[in-house]
Parts: sequence; C-alpha cells; structure tokens
Amino acid sequence: MSEQPVRVGLVGYGTAGAFFHAPLIHATGGLRLAAVVTRDPERQAEVAARYGAEGVGDVDLLWDRCDLVVVASPNRTHASLATEALRHGRAVVVDKPFARTAEEAEPVMRLAAERGLPLTVFQNRRWDGDFLTVRRLAGDGELGEVLRLESRFERWRPAPKGGWRESGGPGEAGGLLYDLGSHLVDQAIQLLGPVRSVYCESDVRREGVGADDDTFVALTHAGGARSHLWASSLAAQLGPRFRVLGSKAAYVKHGLDVQEERLRAGRSPGEAGFGDEPEDRWGVLGAGDELRAVPTEAGDYLGFYRGVERALRTGAPVPVRPESAVEALTVIEAARRSAEESAVISLG
Repeated sequence: MSEQPVRVGLVGYGTAGAFFHAPLIHATGGLRLAAVVTRDPERQAEVAARYGAEGVGDVDLLWDRCDLVVVASPNRTHASLATEALRHGRAVVVDKPFARTAEEAEPVMRLAAERGLPLTVFQNRRWDGDFLTVRRLAGDGELGEVLRLESRFERWRPAPKGGWRESGGPGEAGGLLYDLGSHLVDQAIQLLGPVRSVYCESDVRREGVGADDDTFVALTHAGGARSHLWASSLAAQLGPRFRVLGSKAAYVKHGLDVQEERLRAGRSPGEAGFGDEPEDRWGVLGAGDELRAVPTEAGDYLGFYRGVERALRTGAPVPVRPESAVEALTVIEAARRSAEESAVISLG
C-alpha cells in the first residue's frame, strides 16, 4: 500500500460510529476518515465539518471512496456488510459482536482468507487501562495463580432508552449479553484462556424492554480458574469493576475506564494523557491488611487502530484475530442456551 493515508469508510454513525470509531480513526496517523454512511443530513453535515469526510446515504456509494471499511451498523448487519466489503476487495474492521453466531461468522473469515484481506474485530476494551493493569499484575506474578475473575459492567438505568439494543430479540443480537457481554467474555478469555463450561442467568427486568437487561455469566476455564461476569442496567449500587482473586493477593478496582467518558465529552483521543486515570480512581492490590494503591495503566483505544494501520501497511497481524472473537461468540451462544435451559453447558 502506498504512503498515502489509508482511506477509511465508516458504515453507521450512531453511538459506536460517532463516539468511538470516527474520533479514533481521525486521530490515528496514516488513516483518513474519507466517507461515512448515514442517511441523516445533520450527521452528514457533522462528519464533513468535524472530519472532512463525505456523508453518503448508501453503502453502495462507499466502495470507490475507501480502502478500509469499518462496520458500525446494527449488530444483525455486521456479518452481511463485512461480507459485502470483502467481496469488493476492502479490508474490514467489524464492531463487536462480530456476528450473531459463530456459524454466521465462519464464512466471513473464510472469505477474508481466500481474498487475502485483513479482517479484525473492534474488541476495544482489551485496551481499557484497568484491564491492561489486571493483565500486567497477572503476568508479573503479583497475584500468584489467578483463581477467580469477577468483572462487571453495571449501570443504573431504570428507564429504558429505547432502540433496537433494548427491544430486539436474538435476531437483532440485542441485549446486554451481546453488548457488554461481548467485552466481559472476551476479557475473561484473554486473561484466563479457553472456556470449558458456561452457566448463565439472563432476565428482562424493565417494562417495555424485549432483550436481556440483567445478566450473570459464570465460566469455568480449561486451566481451572473461574470467571463471574455481570452486565446490568438495574444496579442501583455498582459493584467493583474488577475483583481478581489470586493465590498471593487480590486486586479490586472500582469505576470504568476513563476513555469512553472522554470520547463522549468530545475530547480527542490523540491529546496527551487521554487514557490516564486520576489517582483517586486507582485500584488496590494486596492481601488482608497489607494493601496498596496500584497506578492504572494508561488506556489506549488508539492502540487498536494503530494496529490496523500496521497490518495494512506492513502485513503485520491484525490487532484482534477474528478467530478470538468467534471463540467469545461461542461462549455467548452457550450462555443464551444455558439461560433458556437453566443448565450448565459444556464446551468440551
């Protein structure tokens, strides 16, 4: 690929496109947001004013305007739009979840391999500062053997916001299991390895909501460790974001990674200190009364797109292997089945 900036076409300018992908692409050296698919005239004007990108009303107008396609449309369209982009010879980033099922994702991966095109999945929370901290503590042996991971994405949102994420059933891949659960399961696998069994409790608690809004997933990993994962819109008091129990020490961390709130506030991810967390939000490491605050690693969502740019320029591995996203999808499907059958599902 030439030294000209990689032209990026973004499909969708809702929450994922507007608050995550567009600013991250814009801040990544070597990438240029060239076109955004949105039928909303106000959003078309916004992308032109903020990024110098062309707003187009249909995906068919995208192919001649880009080298890389980023799919940030509703979940049910992820696999089909990724397939269409690959058939047009374009590299692809797919927002999570990669697809509705592992079976739906497999032909997309085969097509990318056949065409020799980079394909990756936006599991951006691998670059959360708190998760980077957990990985460092585990890798450095400060926790000893990790026995249990407790991980939460909880909110207090008793009044539904509406939209397909809350109203859509399995065909839409709506609900928290597919949304925040995609991150929770992915992080658990990245930290503790393959999953051997899955148990899930998944409920619809709020009136007018059609997809799960209060979900718990328990995973048993091949190495013997366990993960307990919560995603809820009805947590009137929030639990710790992480509670990681090891044979030597535990790490407890409250509060979310700072990057999303800063992106939503309109701050540039390219500014100095963007992913740095203030000291009063650091987690605590130790055992018994011997505790110490641990500086949180700097969050680095830009690391994902820097990895995409390297893959396109040099042939380096993509930042998230699509196979790893399929592994998480397999766990999510097992969790859905577990909730439906009130049973523990074995993955072999």
